[in-house]
Amino acid sequence: MDHTKPILCVLDASSYVGFWVTKELLNKGYPVHAAVQNNGKPEIERTIREMGKMKNGLVFFSVDIMDYQSILVALKGCSGLFCCMDTPHVFDEKMVDLEVRGTINVVEACAQTDTVNKIVFTSSLTAAVWRENILSEKDVDERCWSDKEFCRKMKLWYPLAKTLSEQAAWALAVDRKLKMVSINAGLVLGPAVAEENSGSTISYLKGAAQMYENGVLAVVDVKFLVDVHIRAMEDSSTGGRYFCFDQIVNSEEETVKLANILRPLISLPQRYEVQGREAFAERLRTRRLHKLIEGTA
Repeated sequence: MDHTKPILCVLDASSYVGFWVTKELLNKGYPVHAAVQNNGKPEIERTIREMGKMKNGLVFFSVDIMDYQSILVALKGCSGLFCCMDTPHVFDEKMVDLEVRGTINVVEACAQTDTVNKIVFTSSLTAAVWRENILSEKDVDERCWSDKEFCRKMKLWYPLAKTLSEQAAWALAVDRKLKMVSINAGLVLGPAVAEENSGSTISYLKGAAQMYENGVLAVVDVKFLVDVHIRAMEDSSTGGRYFCFDQIVNSEEETVKLANILRPLISLPQRYEVQGREAFAERLRTRRLHKLIEGTA
């Protein structure tokens, strides 16, 4: 542990992205408050506790995001928060409200501390790409938001939760004068993702065919995503939203590769052969992300 580095909190450290953020922060010598929701995955929680025994600088906290005081305990002494909340289950309508309420509690708790001066908020590209008239737009970038009524009509609960929770976080952060960065991630890929992040993966991929045809189905490797999170925290000039993805999946060959990576969550007929070579136009833009990476290289 590097005693010159500030204490950073990761909530939820048992989510797929949160776990990898926690691990990389420890590798970089940061002292970490690993906050885990009490409805998280027990096996990940055990792994984090073991990491705490092996790595000096990790302190474990059990948090109920509906309990304001438990969040404050985890944030005590921290200068920054990585808000990586997620659920191990497939999203449904009830989870939308829970995620929004939890997000509001977390941001408000940050505002009530004397130490937290920055939030890096894990959001999703699905908070920006879903609306009726997407094909009429040339570019989809950080200025775009998913249409909430369209998401409700199509029962796209994951995009709705990510849109509403990110918008609630931004509204409260601005009102409380908190510095915040949101990382709008593509579909997260990485080690054992099909087993360890199945709920969010299935929820993200609802409507995947439409995203694919509209050129907005994108993926991101978790290690790259984590690197962007930490750069965003370390760089004092960052603010606003950043789209984060490695690749846009816009050809049949790439969809087959993605399906193979995500087996058994996605299955293809045996001996499936790629038939077409048509590639749909890419509509996502990451100018802001490129500036962040170049500026912190």
